[in-house]
Amino acid sequence: MTEHSSTSRTPRRVAVVTGGSRGIGRESAERLAADGYAVVVNYAGNEAEADKTVAAITEAGGEAIAVRADVADETEVAALFGATESAFGGVDVVVHAAGVMALAPLVDLDALDRMHRTNIRGMFVVDQQAARRLRAGGALINFSSSVLALAIPGYSAYAATKGAVEAMTLIVARELRGRDVTVNAVAPGPTATALFLDGKDEETIARMAAQPPLERLGTPRDIAEVVSFLAGPGGRWVNGQVLRANGGIA
Repeated sequence: MTEHSSTSRTPRRVAVVTGGSRGIGRESAERLAADGYAVVVNYAGNEAEADKTVAAITEAGGEAIAVRADVADETEVAALFGATESAFGGVDVVVHAAGVMALAPLVDLDALDRMHRTNIRGMFVVDQQAARRLRAGGALINFSSSVLALAIPGYSAYAATKGAVEAMTLIVARELRGRDVTVNAVAPGPTATALFLDGKDEETIARMAAQPPLERLGTPRDIAEVVSFLAGPGGRWVNGQVLRANGGIA
C-alpha cells in the first residue's frame, strides 16, 4: 500500500529562476512557489537578497533553495542545473530573468560588452542547459522587453540584446519539436523595478507611467502572473511567442 502510494503520487514540479534575488525574478520565484513548484533561486552576487527570497517562500509554506551561478559561464550554469536535479530530482520550468541594462546614446555608450555577455551570452548558456534538461511538459521562459518596439533614444544597445533574445527564443521553440516543451519570451513594458527606476528622475518616470492606456507602470507581480500562466497548464498551447506585457503601450 505504501509502495503504491509513493509511485502513484504526482512528482512535485521544479522551477529554476535566474536573477531570482530581486525584481521580476524574485516575484516570479515567489509566484511559482505559490503555484506549488519547488524553486531554485539563482543569483550572481547578492546572496543576502537571494536568501530573503528563499525565506519568503519557505515562510509561506513553499520549498526553495538559492544557488549562485554566473549565467554567462557554462560550467557554473551546468552546476546550477546539476544542483537543481540533485535537490529536487529534475527541472520542469526555467525562467531566465537575469539581465543588465545600461542607458546612453549610442555615441556615448561604453557598456555594450557587459550587456552582451549577460543578456545574450547568458541567455544562450541558460537556454542550452534548459534544452538539454527540461522534462516533458516543461516550459522555458525568457525575457525580452517592449522597448524593442518603441525605439526610445538611449536604449540602442539594450534593445539590440533583447532583439537577440527574441530571435533565439523563436528558433529554440522550433528546435525542441517533439519534446513537449514550450519556449516563449515575456516582453515587459515599463515596470517598477530597481533595474528600470535606477537613474531616472521623477519627471521621466511619470511620463513613462502615463504612456500605456492603463496609465501606470507595471509591477513585478503583473509580470509574474504572466510567467505563472506560461509555466502552468493554461499556457501549454502558447509556444514560440513573445508576449508583450505592457498595459497596451505598444
